[in-house]
Amino acid sequence: MPSRHGAKISLNLLGKAPVPGFVKTRLIPALGAAAATRAHIILLTHLTRIASDWCAAAPENRLLRLWCAPDASDPWFRTLVATPAQLRDQPEGDLGARLAAIAASGLAEAQGVMLLGGDAASLTPADLNRAGAILRRHPAVMIPARDGGYLLLGLRANAPELFSDMPWGTERVAAVTRARLRRLGWSWEELPGHWDVDRPEDWEEFCVLHDLAQ
Repeated sequence: MPSRHGAKISLNLLGKAPVPGFVKTRLIPALGAAAATRAHIILLTHLTRIASDWCAAAPENRLLRLWCAPDASDPWFRTLVATPAQLRDQPEGDLGARLAAIAASGLAEAQGVMLLGGDAASLTPADLNRAGAILRRHPAVMIPARDGGYLLLGLRANAPELFSDMPWGTERVAAVTRARLRRLGWSWEELPGHWDVDRPEDWEEFCVLHDLAQ
């Protein structure tokens, strides 16, 4: 891995402000807007804690960035991180444009970047350890989701074509990403068997695993 940066991994998490009707919209028909917002708060708090603990375990090698939508002004975001310096406003544009910009920002300050969404609730510190280890051996790492998307994408070089014209929100995202990695000639590894919280049954599964009342 190149040594032009001090930090080895920039871990970048995307999150939305807890505004009813703005978050976890796929849960709203089953739960209602207020309960869906509560689910969002629980999920992003859970994932940010995992990410924060992982980065804090090796602060000289790991950076945490929480990219906030519509921006970082909501006071709740400040409760999720150790310092305000870890907060960023999400870039403009669609999801692909935002991810490409965030990847470029991460690679400007670290040797590798990992991107994950706020609903990647099944990730563990062990998964982050394994993903980081893979990035020492390969240009990319992916943790696919069982719905055909991915929970995490890690990169050691910038490639905007991994994000442009992507069928976001469909079961084809991981497959298209694999095809584009092949076209780039990059090797990668995947960590299988993960799920994110998009549907009411996913939220039910999370609640059972963490002994939460719905």
